[in-house]
Amino acid sequence: MPELARYDSSEELAAAVAQRFVATVAAAIDERGRAAIALTAGSIMEKVWAQLADTAGSLDWSRIDVFWGDERFVPSDSSDRNDLPAEKILFATAPFSGATRYSMPPAGGEFGEDLDAAAAAYADTLRAARRSSDDGEVPSFDVALIGIGPDGHCCSLFPDHPSARDLSASVIAVRDSPKPPPLRLSLSFDALNTADNVWVVASGDGKAGAVAAALAPDVSREHVPSAGAIGQRSTIWWVDAAAAAQLG
Repeated sequence: MPELARYDSSEELAAAVAQRFVATVAAAIDERGRAAIALTAGSIMEKVWAQLADTAGSLDWSRIDVFWGDERFVPSDSSDRNDLPAEKILFATAPFSGATRYSMPPAGGEFGEDLDAAAAAYADTLRAARRSSDDGEVPSFDVALIGIGPDGHCCSLFPDHPSARDLSASVIAVRDSPKPPPLRLSLSFDALNTADNVWVVASGDGKAGAVAAALAPDVSREHVPSAGAIGQRSTIWWVDAAAAAQLG
């Protein structure tokens, strides 16, 4: 069963996530020489990044590899990109700019509009970025920091959609996304669940139904994908009071 960490407000939630992140990543650097993290975007994640910008300067960011759990397949300068807010809030200034960032390919870039080629290329990127201690086809992320949608999706793995069943590769091409834009890149469950620690962060009453559904007994990850995000060492659901309102 996942661990549940509840906080009264989104601000307290973001601060607690940032504090645990610093400790976990510092331990990973000590143990492995480098840390690997996977990020996804969203309003609560922007609060977490802001907290990291205030509190995580003690980390050696030159030893941190930053990957993405998913990305909208749009041009690199599009406001729909997930990585742009992270660059602005966190990675634009030292010492955070010292991190090695591996963004997912944009539409119109090296691979043009070929979504499948972009997915295959990012899978190659993950494979090449593995540390000597990593098993499998991707880095064993020390922290996968992911959000949850009101429908229960995580990364770009959507309920009752082919994306939630696709284990063909570590990075998959997602078409006909239920949320715009329709074309996306996403880690598959096989890649996401190599993470040592999977942290799902949820804030606001709009997420309460999805949180309750994901933490219900015998839930299917195909129906509620966020329920299938499971870490090798730990799985923590970080929620504020509003997001936890239907948990009882």
